[in-house]
Amino acid sequence: MMRFLDRDVNLNELSPLTLAFIGDGVYDLFVRERLVCEANRPVGALNNEKIKLVCCKAQAKFSKILLPSLTDEEVSVFKRGKNAHAMTVPKNSKRSDYHFATGLEALFGYLYLKGDVDRLREIFDIIEKSGSDEADKGENFNDGV
Repeated sequence: MMRFLDRDVNLNELSPLTLAFIGDGVYDLFVRERLVCEANRPVGALNNEKIKLVCCKAQAKFSKILLPSLTDEEVSVFKRGKNAHAMTVPKNSKRSDYHFATGLEALFGYLYLKGDVDRLREIFDIIEKSGSDEADKGENFNDGV
């Protein structure tokens, strides 16, 4: 098990929105680390690139690409997050994108709390590769896919 804190948590007792709450931070950290390791840039430029990847639209797109690669257990967690009743939706987001993004964040939160960092890396690698594939079509992973 690999987590920052060595505390017990019963994953079955956590709501999907609670999983998404921590998953948002985990996904954000993956994106930040990738950007920092990619190039030394001013913090403002790093933040601008991060915002393009940590948003409902990008996360929704990545979740749809990931779905065929997920296990049954992971799909179940994703669907719980996607179908969770959120009280608000960010004003610049489509409701459907928000729900898909919440599903992705719930999955990241679940895998993190489960301590499955290797699987998180595999999933993030799929996301990165999908960005590279988009670059071949004229879009770029760093250009707000």
